[in-house]
This record gives sequence, structure tokens and C-alpha cells, in this order.
Amino acid sequence: MRVYFIGIGGIGVSALAQYYLAEGHEVSGSDLVSSEITEFLEKKGIKLLKSIPKDVDLVIYSPAVKKLPQIQGVKFLSYPEALGSLTKRYFTIAVSGTHGKTTTCAMISLIMIKAGFDPTVIIGAKLKEFGNSNFRKGKSKYFVIEADEWQASFLNYWPKIIVLTNIEREHLDYYKDLRHILKTYREYITHLSKEGILIVNGDDKNISKIKNQKSKFKCKIQNYSLNQGEVKKLRKVLKVPGEHNLYNALAALTVARTLGISDEISFKALSGYRSAWRRFEIRNFRIKNLKFKIIHDYAHHPTEIKATLQAAREKFSKKKIWCVFQPHQYQRTFYLFKDFVKALSSSRVDKMIITDIYDVAGREKKDIKKKIDSKKLAQAIKGAKYLEKDKIKKYLKNNLKGGEIVIIMGAGDIYELFCEF
Repeated sequence: MRVYFIGIGGIGVSALAQYYLAEGHEVSGSDLVSSEITEFLEKKGIKLLKSIPKDVDLVIYSPAVKKLPQIQGVKFLSYPEALGSLTKRYFTIAVSGTHGKTTTCAMISLIMIKAGFDPTVIIGAKLKEFGNSNFRKGKSKYFVIEADEWQASFLNYWPKIIVLTNIEREHLDYYKDLRHILKTYREYITHLSKEGILIVNGDDKNISKIKNQKSKFKCKIQNYSLNQGEVKKLRKVLKVPGEHNLYNALAALTVARTLGISDEISFKALSGYRSAWRRFEIRNFRIKNLKFKIIHDYAHHPTEIKATLQAAREKFSKKKIWCVFQPHQYQRTFYLFKDFVKALSSSRVDKMIITDIYDVAGREKKDIKKKIDSKKLAQAIKGAKYLEKDKIKKYLKNNLKGGEIVIIMGAGDIYELFCEF
């Protein structure tokens, strides 16, 4: 079968393209911009084309794509629809929630691999253990995926196990409010059968609102919490810092126990986890005679920002910490402005630099773009400095003294700065 992907550079779409390639299909695709992901796909043998081939059998497109061509006789599926069809063919474990999906998904996958379960995995970041890919092809019935809530994508999925990490106000370009978000999650959970298992963060207040209506669900519900006795041991073995990673590890441990995997195997796998691409990714750098560490993190929601900066302060308690933050999406910055100010103001970093908002193609409203910008955000945060992206590198070179921790944070293209050093 010949399959063409529109928006193939997206983190989810690129993983699905690799799945079809691994299954022996002829895969090609396009994207608005080239990136290290598209370059990686080309090296794997996926052709990047400017238009859809005439002999194509299936077109899979990113949900961010607004206008699609009309080709008679060719089937078109959105990424969630295509992934959804795969979830019915496998024993699918879907990791959902506002934060922590990628790390939890990675931890579950690595435990299952160590236990010999050999899962197929589609994840929202590259893993070194997967050959710096966001995809792994296994030979078993098990399928581990990130189930994203944007545009209610996860309503296309039919898993056997759902992991629910936390729920907050997010993606307000699609959802009306928290009530709408909770309603959609409830509908998603009904996709679990009687034999299905819902694994939830028992400490999350918004998950509790859903859990209180458990009579509506057919599935079994299992909780994990920081009150568990295993937390002490996890604090000792985890190499990734922060309370949020304790929650991620507890979720993975609960999944492992559900699958009958021993704690001994789980703790060994968790102790070996170092991080995923753009998730508290640490590198050592040098400018002339100055040594410093750069941490790149994907955090783009206020809660994630707070967790990342707290983890950095916990790990590097005696170091000076600088943070370069690129807000992601005008609408998120506008709707959660007060939360951003609070998270960035209470961060205990020594220097805060805010750069321009990353404009997400096809998801921004013109009226909101006129109401918000990064200068307003920087002005609202005491001691913060606004800098254009192309001026940041020079500023860092001129002002770093050596020994600092520099956090480059955001879900947009700020990682390019991380790659330049």
C-alpha cells in the first residue's frame, strides 16, 4: 500500500509514518518546514514530496491541517482516526492527561521491554533507547501510545488500559472550559470495556471529580498516590528530578503490576531512565573557557513550567539558574496569562528571559494575537527581560560567568537555540 502523510514532521504523525514503513508500506509525505524530524525520516527511506502522488492509496493528515485536497477514490484519515484503527488491533495502553504523558509513556515502555513484553510504541518525543526515534516496532500484541486530548483526539482510541495522569485547563482554543474538558474525558473513559482498567492519579482533584461518577464506567479503577510506600524507594532510584516524575513513575509501576511484571524489573528499568528528547534534557557546554549546563525542556503550560523549574532548583540547589522561555501559542498565553505570571514569578531562578510567542500555524485567532505578546508577559514578571530569539545566544555569551544552569524552555522552535551551542 502507498501511504502519504500531510504534516509528516509532527511528533505524532512522524511516528505513525514510521509504523507504516515498518509494516512494509511505501511511505511518503510533506510538511510546511524541514526539521530534524523530517531529516530523520528521509534517512529511514521516507520520501518528502511537495504534492500527493497520483497512485497513492491512503492519505493520513495532521489534525492541524485545515484545507485538504479532494482526490476521487483515495481514502483520507486524520492522524487520530488512523491511530484509532490500530488501537483496536492491539492490546493498547493509552497514556492520557494534561501533563506527563511522554515521560509516563517512556517509563511504561522501558519496563515492558525489560520484562520481555516487546511492545510497539508511539510516543511524543525521541528516546535514546529507540535509536533516537519516537517510534518502536515490537512483535507482541502490546501497543503503548500517548492519547492526546486536543480536539478530543483520544475519542478515536479504544484501549484496554487508560492511564490518567492529571487534568487541568488546557487547549482552550478547542475546549470551552474545565467542565467541557471533564465531560470529554468521561466520554473517553467509557471506551474501556468491563475487562478494561483505568489507572488514575488519586491525588488529582479534577480526576476525583470524574472518579466520583464511577458508576457510569464499566471498567475497573486503580489509583496511585504519593502516599504509597514505594515513593521512598522511587526517590532513591530515579535519576530524573521533581515530584512530577515521582507521579509518572508511580503510574508506570501501577501499569507494570497490572500486567504482572515484578517490582524488581520495574525498579531496574526506572532507575535506568535518564529522560526523553526535550524533557529535562541536560548537556554540558563550553563557551571559550566557561563551562555551563544547558537543560532543554518542553514545558509550555504554567503547571509544567513550575514543575520543571522546581526540579531544576532541587537538582542544582547551589547553582545560579537562568531560564529562557518561549511561550507556545497566543491563545494559551492569553487565556492562562495570570497562571504564567505566577509560575514564572515564583520560580526562584536568578535570571528570566522571555522571547516571542511561538505562532502555531492554523490554531491562532487574529483578535487574540492583537491582545497579547511576550513584552507584556515579561513586564508582568519582576526582573524578567524580553529578548528577540535571534539575540539570545549573543546575550548569553556576553553575560554568563561560568558554572550556571541555563534552562531553555518551550514547545516551539526554541530547541534550535539548544542545538546551536
